[in-house]
Amino acid sequence: MRAKPDRSNEEAVFRPQDTILGTIIGYTMKRAFMTIHADYQANLDKIGLTQKHFSALSLIVDNPDMSQSDLARALSVERPAVVLIADALEEQELISRNRVPGDRRAYALRATLKGRRQRDRALKAIQEHEDALLADLGEEERETLLSLLRRVRRRRPDKGDEG
Repeated sequence: MRAKPDRSNEEAVFRPQDTILGTIIGYTMKRAFMTIHADYQANLDKIGLTQKHFSALSLIVDNPDMSQSDLARALSVERPAVVLIADALEEQELISRNRVPGDRRAYALRATLKGRRQRDRALKAIQEHEDALLADLGEEERETLLSLLRRVRRRRPDKGDEG
């Protein structure tokens, strides 16, 4: 029988201090996003959606008959990318594309009943995820956080959500 190696002299895991970086809002927001992102996507994976697909589906549910161009602007993506997103959502029977009368090139996007239900399931999962993650924040603190983030976002009106 072999003896187990003595590991008492191994170095502890190095955890760098980010004292200066922690004072930079952009850095801190990115780190907070990274904390939220992985679990958020894991919850959407269970439902069969990506963040971009969830964002697009939510916009379509909330804005029936929006055009693909409007969706592209809302998501801050190029129109060809929206075509791929719409293709994927249509393939899953979550949305329908309907011709816009008087404009042969435009499509009006509308969520199907299955799409509305899928969005609602995803929204519930995301809300549960956020409730667990933000359990240390009171309702007023959460509202303040959302309000502050919305104010920052409004500073760049040419940019929308990217999923």
